[in-house]
Amino acid sequence: MRIKLIALALLCLMSGTATAQEPKVAPLMSKDLAENPGREVLMITVEHAPGGSSAIHRHNAHAFVYVLEGSVVMQLKGGQQVTLTPGQTFYEGPDDVHVVDRNASATNPAKFLVFLIKDKGAPALVPAK
Repeated sequence: MRIKLIALALLCLMSGTATAQEPKVAPLMSKDLAENPGREVLMITVEHAPGGSSAIHRHNAHAFVYVLEGSVVMQLKGGQQVTLTPGQTFYEGPDDVHVVDRNASATNPAKFLVFLIKDKGAPALVPAK
């Protein structure tokens, strides 16, 4: 069984379908909001490898994005697609569906900071259609 799993993983890597395109997410801090019981702030960084992207998702939170490195393409359902570079920002509301979140470059990585205001203990990201 283990050999089959290793062979499958190698096949995925060779065909480019492994999770290498999924972003690397690093939590930086979380803080309960004493003035808003049951709510918290979560700060994370997201790194996209060259050509990397995220699946369609939502946050069920207020999400404030600040681009640190590279350039990213963002689009909310029903909105315009935008390309952001270092120092530029993006906002997602609790009801928004994030349909495009990808690195604009096929050769350089991209990194951005995300500040989420959400329900305490709720997931930071929820898959969406």
